Amino acid sequence: MIAITGGGTGGHLKIAKIIMKELNSRSIRPIYIGSTKGADREWFENENGFSKKYFLNSTGVVDKKGLKKITSLTNILKLSYHATHILKNHNIKAVFSVGGFSAAAASFAAILTKTPLFIHEQNAHIGALNKILKPFSKRFFNTFIYNDPYPVEDIFFEKARIRKEIKTIIFLGGSQGALQINNFAITVAKELTKKRINIIHQTGKRDYERIKKFYKKEGIQAEVFDFDPNLVEKISKADLAISRAGASTLFELAANQLPTLFIPYPYAAGNHQYYNAKFLVDKKAGFLSTNPTKKELFNILNNANLEEISKNLAHINKKGGAKYMIDIMLKSLIN
Repeated sequence: MIAITGGGTGGHLKIAKIIMKELNSRSIRPIYIGSTKGADREWFENENGFSKKYFLNSTGVVDKKGLKKITSLTNILKLSYHATHILKNHNIKAVFSVGGFSAAAASFAAILTKTPLFIHEQNAHIGALNKILKPFSKRFFNTFIYNDPYPVEDIFFEKARIRKEIKTIIFLGGSQGALQINNFAITVAKELTKKRINIIHQTGKRDYERIKKFYKKEGIQAEVFDFDPNLVEKISKADLAISRAGASTLFELAANQLPTLFIPYPYAAGNHQYYNAKFLVDKKAGFLSTNPTKKELFNILNNANLEEISKNLAHINKKGGAKYMIDIMLKSLIN
């Protein structure tokens, strides 16, 4: 039996789901160990791909200070002890961590029970928890450092195309939305419309009504939505994306060969979104701005070699990232 642990945010949970599906394809139904906090329950409480789900009352430590940090650490130690019993009860042979604070208890439990620990670090900047766990891991997967293929659903590759001109722009704020991206969109929307550029806009749930009203008031025929589980269909229609730079989103866009202006979330731990985006920019496969202006965007629209960037994106990642990691994990358990 295999355990998958980690989550908190959509980026981590997306990897957990892809790994789960890969194991399911091999007739393995892993257990899941996550947290009552974050989006873990929302994603997996009713997921049949897991044989059993555990949601522990864990919280983050990095963002805490003083007494709250000590309390969180003490709680993780208690939960780690509890997680050792979960691993033993299910005869777990390996723990696969996708990172995030949700992964702490089961990952430490793996070390305590000498259960092989496999870690997927999503970002260019290694997270605080993974820095601690890395020396104890059987294998540490990372695309930025080791060039391991990043696990992305095949459909993003299958719907890839080379972009040559910009007819449609998609603004991606994530399921929770990004106020900075939403505000940037409404400052440039009128001029995009004048250029006959179509707009697709993911607003996030919190800002949907405001943005929807803006487009209606201005008479702009934009495709506005808060969340869509089939986001690949929207992405595939676009010729340029304006997006945050979370690793899963970044590699999905790269797989689809969609040139992107990345606006990193400035408060991400270790400023990791900036380094994620820089990874593509250094390979001439994307754009980066911490505070984009209208002038920057229209410079891209008027002068960027879109076709070259789109072609460069084809070399960023490979299909079969989940298969690659699970092959290595299962093979190591046999040897």
